[in-house]
Amino acid sequence: MNAKHCFRLLALSLALASNLALAHAGHDHQGHAGPPPMAQQEKASVRFADVPLLNQDGMPVRLEHDLVGERLVIMGFIYTSCTTVCPVVSSIMGKVQQQLGGRVGEEIQLVSISVDPQRDDAKRLQSYAKAFQHGPGWSWLTGSQYAVTETLKGLGSFSADLSQHPPLILVGDGRTGHWTRYYGFTDPAVLVEEINRLSARRVHAKSTAIAERSEVQP
Repeated sequence: MNAKHCFRLLALSLALASNLALAHAGHDHQGHAGPPPMAQQEKASVRFADVPLLNQDGMPVRLEHDLVGERLVIMGFIYTSCTTVCPVVSSIMGKVQQQLGGRVGEEIQLVSISVDPQRDDAKRLQSYAKAFQHGPGWSWLTGSQYAVTETLKGLGSFSADLSQHPPLILVGDGRTGHWTRYYGFTDPAVLVEEINRLSARRVHAKSTAIAERSEVQP
């Protein structure tokens, strides 16, 4: 599926998310069962499993230490053999990357985690990423079944059945620990707005800290 087709699918899905009928391809896990929920969000508490993962270049990474750190993070959950929900989720993140521009790779990190590590090795993720990624700052992760399962459980995105895996994007601040889960096909502008809100909170906190230090100086 090329990027142009994916973007068309995204536009259609955002307009008709409530009525979208998704195919379910049964045992080959080509799609998800039933339509996705309407876009909704909830505050989230996350735990980062201290397990080794692999990025699309085959390099070992630790999610919290190497990618999240103190960055602002947008995280999606996909698998490459999914032909319905996952390309839309990846297209949403691709549009977010375009809108954020050069901030991605600096203060902002994008992460996509495969929920099907038995099929999705680094090479397959690298090929899949080409249809969606527009520049640096986006890591696509896989790993052993154990490592991925523990990672997904900690992030609240684990499902034993791939066809039941929800369309989900997680947005948060690694410095403050404020995270929000976005279910369904969320408008990219909503995710960008959340990133900007988290960034503004950092600026305000820094300004407040400077002011408080100035007040206590003799």
